[in-house]
Amino acid sequence: MNTITAAITAVGGYVPDYVLSNQVLETLVDTNDEWIYSRTGIKERRILKEPGKGTSYLAIKAAQDLLERGNIDPKEIDLVILATATPDMLVATTAVYVATQIGAVNAFAYDLSAACSSFLYGMSSAAAYIQSGRYKKVLVIGADKMSSIIDYTDRATCIIFGDGAGAALFEPNHEGLGLQDEYLRSDGIGREYLKIDAGGSILPASKETLENRQHFVFQDGKTVYKYAVSGMADVSEKIMQRNNLTKEDINWLIAHQANKRIIDATASRMNLEEEKVLVNIQKYGNTTSATLPLLLSDFENKFKKGDNLIFAAFGGGFTWGSIYLKWAYNKQ
Repeated sequence: MNTITAAITAVGGYVPDYVLSNQVLETLVDTNDEWIYSRTGIKERRILKEPGKGTSYLAIKAAQDLLERGNIDPKEIDLVILATATPDMLVATTAVYVATQIGAVNAFAYDLSAACSSFLYGMSSAAAYIQSGRYKKVLVIGADKMSSIIDYTDRATCIIFGDGAGAALFEPNHEGLGLQDEYLRSDGIGREYLKIDAGGSILPASKETLENRQHFVFQDGKTVYKYAVSGMADVSEKIMQRNNLTKEDINWLIAHQANKRIIDATASRMNLEEEKVLVNIQKYGNTTSATLPLLLSDFENKFKKGDNLIFAAFGGGFTWGSIYLKWAYNKQ
C-alpha cells in the first residue's frame, strides 16, 4: 500500500480594508515611523473596524477565497480546524460557526489555540488526520482579530499586531509530496511573558479587571524576543539536520511574521539567501495565527510542485516549532 502524505492543495487569504499606518500610530502613542520600522519591519497593519464582526468574519472570508481559488465544493470538506487566539466568544466554538457559514455541512470543526504557533500546530493535526486514511479534506484556517485585545495606549504592543486570516486545504498525496517532518516544542516558562491576565478561569472579568486594563495583551518584549530568536532558529536548523537538507535544497522559508529581525536571524542560522525568505510583515504586522497561511496566499504563484518549504513559528506559552513540507501543485 502506498504511503499517504498530507499535501496542501489550495490556499486563500483575507485582510480587512482599513490600514493602520505607522503615521496614524504616531498620533496615538509616543513613537514614529522610523522607530517602528527599524525595530520590527512593520509599515502598516490591517484592522477590522466594522462593529459586530469578529474573528469568524475574517476566517469565513479567507475560507471563501480558498474555495473560489481552488474550485472546491465545501460539502466535500471533512474537518475544519480554526487556529486562533481570539475566538468570537468563550464556550461556543468559532470553528463550528465558520464551517456552517461556508457550507461545510458535512464537516466537524474545532478551535485550536497555541498563540502564534496555532496554524503550525494545526498543520500537524491536519496531517495526522489525513495520514490516518480516515479523512480526505481537512481545512485549516488561521485567523485573529488582534485589535480586539490590544491596548492602543500601550506602545509595546499596539505597533506590532494586525487583523487577518489565511487558509490551507490538506488532502492525501501518494507522490511523496506534502508534510515530510515536524519538530514542535512548548515550554510553560513563557506563561508570564506574553499573556492576558483577566477573562480566564483564574481571574474572571470584574469591574476591577476592566478598570485595571487587564483584558489586553501584555508582552515582555525583550524576553519574548530573546526566546523567539533562539527558538525559531533552533527548530529550523534541527529540521534541516534531521532531513539532511542543505541551504541549496530549501526553496522557501515560511516564517512567522512577528518581527523582521527574528525572521532574519532564523534565515541566517539556515544560511538562506534573502530571496528565499518570504516576507509580508511590512503590510500586515503580526496577525498571530494568520501569518503563515497569509504568506502561502500572497506568494502562491511563486511555488512550484516539489519545492521544499520550511515553516517556523514562535508564540506565547511558549509554543514553537518547524515543519518541512514539499509543495504539491503548480498554480495554473
